[in-house]
Order: sequence, then structure tokens, then C-alpha cells
Amino acid sequence: MQKSILLKNITVVNESEQVKCDVFIKDGVIADIQKNLSVNADCCIDGNSLVAMPSLFDMHVHLRDPGFTQKEDIITGTAAALAGGFTGVACMPNTKPAIDSLKVIKYIEDKSKNTGVSVYPVACITKSMQGNELCDYTEFKSNGIRAISDDGRPVENAEMMRKAFEEAKKQDLLVISHCEDLSIINKGIINKGSVSEELGVNGMDRSSEDYITAREIILAANLNAKIHIAHVSTRGSVEIIRQAKAHGVKVTCETCPHYFLMTEEVVKTKDADYRMNPPLREEEDRLAVLEGVLDGTIDCIVTDHAPHTMEEKADFYTAPNGVIGMETSLAATLTLYHENKITLYDIVNKMSVQPRKLLGIPVESIEIGKPANIVLVDLEYMWTVKPEKLHSKARNAVFKNKEFKGKPVMTISNGEIRYSDNEYFKEVNS
Repeated sequence: MQKSILLKNITVVNESEQVKCDVFIKDGVIADIQKNLSVNADCCIDGNSLVAMPSLFDMHVHLRDPGFTQKEDIITGTAAALAGGFTGVACMPNTKPAIDSLKVIKYIEDKSKNTGVSVYPVACITKSMQGNELCDYTEFKSNGIRAISDDGRPVENAEMMRKAFEEAKKQDLLVISHCEDLSIINKGIINKGSVSEELGVNGMDRSSEDYITAREIILAANLNAKIHIAHVSTRGSVEIIRQAKAHGVKVTCETCPHYFLMTEEVVKTKDADYRMNPPLREEEDRLAVLEGVLDGTIDCIVTDHAPHTMEEKADFYTAPNGVIGMETSLAATLTLYHENKITLYDIVNKMSVQPRKLLGIPVESIEIGKPANIVLVDLEYMWTVKPEKLHSKARNAVFKNKEFKGKPVMTISNGEIRYSDNEYFKEVNS
């Protein structure tokens, strides 16, 4: 670990303040912040063109480990996280075996220990995610679990889900719901609408998501329990959540950049890298999700990073759903900043502060005495997403070949530089 790092002339952006200054990092913590610092440091970085933000947290990723390490593993997944500015992630339980035992939880915690990324396993709601029997939430809680989900599939039985809320409330566990009615989906592979009709494939009707979103909110409200709706993609779900919040329901939610930047039109290419679940929807859905981000209905921005092999993604009709996004999420969200729709404060809030708050994890900030968990960003840097240059094992990048303005170029985790974009620094220093 670098004993000390000096960030010179950098713009520090926290949740509600922005200041141009120097930041001195020593022994893993922020030792001093002021203008024109004069100290000796092992590493000095010219931050004149850079912004420093508290490191990001992605509360919805699939690391595929254990069981599917041909797609991704904890080492490559956390490397992708660091390259995207994340020093913390919550990984979903649809592994093999599923995250429903202390053995799997310990495996994940041990393997991620020295990666520079804090990995928080999200345990199963039901054993093996089969929807038949609740897991032991007391055991989960006593071993550090903060959230439960059967993400990748819904809990189909409403009474089973009601019992899950009841037991999760006792342990103060956040329930994260994958809102999908499988009978309505009926093996659809993209959004149900004009594009699915044009391509002659079964579509996923948005009512599937809206119906289960409403169900979860009703069940949670009845118990005064917490519910977090995963990867919101429809105008209906946004409005249902907005109204529930207005009535005091303890509901929070998330979305991904592709839902507020893209529509189903791109699926006409029959490229399975644009297939995910929930799917890209229509323009009115995109606008509704965007409005939800802007007005605070949507609490946080996540990636739903879901790696698959190139072989699996080769056939549009049979490919599994899922796209990768940790290395492009901040850049994609900065699109809204450059369009003057959100501020850097909003980005810090939705990508760093709120995810940690929802999981009961200490919030990062760039303050004296705080752990040095920081992402450095060049807001003006133009770059193109090339899947082969990403750190993930997978190449199914939803923003592939997209040109973005703004990029995370360095990630500092507990005072150590764990990611540095050498290509970027070579270019700007030449």
C-alpha cells in the first residue's frame, strides 16, 4: 500500500459541497484537506483537470461465483468494479450453490478479502431460490447479511413473500424484489410491443413488472415493512412507487443507466448483448424512468452487472438475459450531468450515498479522518467503450462502441491506488 498520496488542485465533490483543494492521504485515511498543502508524499497526482468523489457502491451485481466462473468470478468482477469507481458491491444470490448457507457466504467473503472491494453477499429469500421454504434469516443477520433476494426470479407465491417480509422485518433485513410475473412473461425474450411483433418473438409485457411491484408494495405496507424494488424499467412501476412513497410506504427502488438512456429500438439489430431482464422498453418508459431519477422517486442507480460468455450470447433467440455495466455506469450517468439534468451531488447521492444507507453500511465522504475511498473522474474526457478492453471476463456490454464524455480514471480503496487508467494518464501526460 502507498504510505501517502497527495492529490493536488483537485475538485472535491461530496453529497452537498464542492471545493477546489489538495487532499493528503496517509495510512489509509484522509489526513488533511486544504489549499496549497506542502507535504512530502510517496505519490503526488496532478488533479487540476479531475474531480474526486466518494467511491461508488453498486448494490446490484452478479459475480457468478461460485458456480459460473466461466462467465465471471469474484476476482475479475471486483477488478471491473474498481475500474468503474466502485469500492463496494452487493452480489446477488443466483450462484451455484445459491447464497443460502453460511458456507457460501464465507466463501464469497474470503475470496473478496484482498480485492480492494467490499463485497456484501445478498442472501436468498427462499432456499435454493425455489420459492418453497424460507431461509434462516436469524442466522443470516447474525453473520452480517444485510439484504435478501431471490433476484433472477420472483417469489411466485404471495403468501410465501408475505411471510418473508414478516420475518425479514424482525431481523431488519432489506427485501429486494425481482418484480416479474412468470405467467404473464410466458417465455418472452424482449419487451412486448411493436419491436417484438416486428421480430416475431414472444414479448415481456410491462404488466408483469407492474403487477408484482404493486403486490410487493401492498404486502410490505400491510406489515409496515421495508421493500426495495430492483431494476425498475416501466412507467407503471415508477408511478406505483411514487404514489406508495407519497402514502408513507417504506419502499425504495433502483434503476440502471440503460433504462433511462436506451429503448427497445436497439434490439432490432438482433444482438443479444442488448437483451436483459427486465428488457429495454419503449420511449415513454425511458422518459418515465428518467423522470423518476430526476424527481427522487428512484433512490439509486445500479448496474445489474450480469456477465455471460460470448458463446452464450451468440444466438439472439436462445441467449440468456443480462448485460455488464460496472465499468460504464458512471460514464453513462454523466450523460445526464452534461445535459444539465442532474448535478454531481445527485450522482454522489444515487451512486454512493443512498445504496450504502439502504444496506446500513457507513457512508463514504471525502473528509479529514475518513477512510480514503475515492474515485477520480475526468468529466471532459472523451472515450469509446471497447468490450475487449474491459476488466470483466464477459463482453456483453450494453454500451459497447458508445462514445461517452467523462470517465473514472483512478480508484483509491482504503488509501491504496487499486485502479489507474494507464492509457488515460499516458495520453494526458504526453
